[in-house]
Amino acid sequence: MKKSVRFPLIALAVALAAALPAAFASAQTAAPFVVEETGQGFTRLQDAVTAIGDGSGTIRVANGRYGDCAVQGAGAIRYVAATPGQAVFDGGACEGKGTLVLRGRKAEVEGLVFANIRVADFNGAGIRLEKGDLVVRQAWFRDSQQGILAGVDTASAISIDKSTFTRLGTCEGPGGCAHSIYIGDYGSLSVTRSRFEAGRGGHYVKSRSRQVAVIGCSFDDTAGRETNYMIDLPGGSSGRIANNWFVQGQSKENYSAFITVAPEGRQYSSAGLVVEGNDARFAPGVSRSSTFVANWTDDPVRIGVNRLAPGIKQRDRR
Repeated sequence: MKKSVRFPLIALAVALAAALPAAFASAQTAAPFVVEETGQGFTRLQDAVTAIGDGSGTIRVANGRYGDCAVQGAGAIRYVAATPGQAVFDGGACEGKGTLVLRGRKAEVEGLVFANIRVADFNGAGIRLEKGDLVVRQAWFRDSQQGILAGVDTASAISIDKSTFTRLGTCEGPGGCAHSIYIGDYGSLSVTRSRFEAGRGGHYVKSRSRQVAVIGCSFDDTAGRETNYMIDLPGGSSGRIANNWFVQGQSKENYSAFITVAPEGRQYSSAGLVVEGNDARFAPGVSRSSTFVANWTDDPVRIGVNRLAPGIKQRDRR
């Protein structure tokens, strides 16, 4: 007769103790929003933001589709998709503004998708930036009233890289048009290696920042509907617009220019603005005249060598 094998109590205790941390970690990370520095998991994005508070931290967003939104009132927070393009914020808007309402020290957004954001005043945005620095990498903004809408913070900077802006903008609201990107009076704006396409009204990039850099981007207006300018600098700006690809489509509310300088009045000098190395053309089947850079000031904007299709005048003074 075989003897029954008994598991020593001490060995059982050791095994259970070893299993508990793994089980605890699994339970924590099963939540869609995890603060990496602490391992805490949350079912609501706002709770993860609140947990970081005035400190610094990274919120990793699991793959999935979320109706969440959050207000960051302090601190420095990174919002990072576990897999770029697989974490989608769909339709959520806080304070009647946008999915992420940011007024902390700094925010970084990586790999997230913002879609279908609409609010009552027609300014629904994936990111509503009210103050602080912002860095956006490899994000996608689509099918909303605006992609990114920023207020006034002359001491801070905005950087956007390798991101896509699709079917954004509207001129439905009584307060004027919304845009793919609308930046208020910020210290600087940098947009690099990004794509703008199929706008639904307004401008693709409108910026009141003192310094601007738009480099290595594509603006494909072929499928746009009632859009305006590709880049609008309504109060003037210095910086560089270079090595971009512009295609102006048929359906335009205003096709008179691709890039504008100070059409709403000269707030900043544009004497340091350089426009060079760009390619501008019309979509197939479009035949009209337009101006590449329209300047409402006497500031000596430097326009270097650009490849312009027939019908596109290099510059004019308005």
